[in-house]
Amino acid sequence: MASCCNRPCFFAALLSSLALGFLTYSIVQSLPAEARGTPATIIDEDERVDETDAIATFGAGCFWCVEAVFQELKGVKSVTSGFMGGTVANPTYAQISTGQTGHAEVCRIVYEPEVISFEKLLEVFWRTHDPTTLNRQGHDTGPQYRSVIFYHDDNQKKLAESLKQKLDQSGAFDDPVVTEITAASEFYKADDYHQNYFSTNPTSTYCQAVIVPKMKKFREVFAEHLKQKTGK
Repeated sequence: MASCCNRPCFFAALLSSLALGFLTYSIVQSLPAEARGTPATIIDEDERVDETDAIATFGAGCFWCVEAVFQELKGVKSVTSGFMGGTVANPTYAQISTGQTGHAEVCRIVYEPEVISFEKLLEVFWRTHDPTTLNRQGHDTGPQYRSVIFYHDDNQKKLAESLKQKLDQSGAFDDPVVTEITAASEFYKADDYHQNYFSTNPTSTYCQAVIVPKMKKFREVFAEHLKQKTGK
């Protein structure tokens, strides 16, 4: 049996974990007051680009990461960062960051079903985060970072439940998939500061440490599904 740990590696990993944890806390504290304290606004379920569009809502850790991924897919018209699933009306980002409101950080994705299917969106969702860690993605911890699919109709519910079961049965992950699958509720749009975060803050410490590595892998795996720079 191997020794309990390699002390230099162990302490290096511990310091790295503490540093990123402090980084996440520092980001929240350093946000403009309006970004931390402004009540989130409701976006109506039926608000979409046109009648042929569909909506998907996913939570997979920090919404900055989720937004960056789905914005690059063909057939996705818009991605809005926000909150869903809690018990507090018009919550602020600071409230949600405590983990006490029940909300998850999510992205509301408006997409063209004839261009990209809900099944493909689910595949991207499950392959770009760890759905086996409860209330945690990497160093971002708390129920607001949980893995969750908020379905908008029975078909989305059936597809999500079926694919989740298949993932568990396939042994794709070493641990059980803990993704929550629940009906969509009121969606609260996050402050403008949080929208398009990666594209407007690509050199920030969080983006460089967390989002850039994720995007590199995502672009390699889903290259054929990415938008061209000149359009869809």
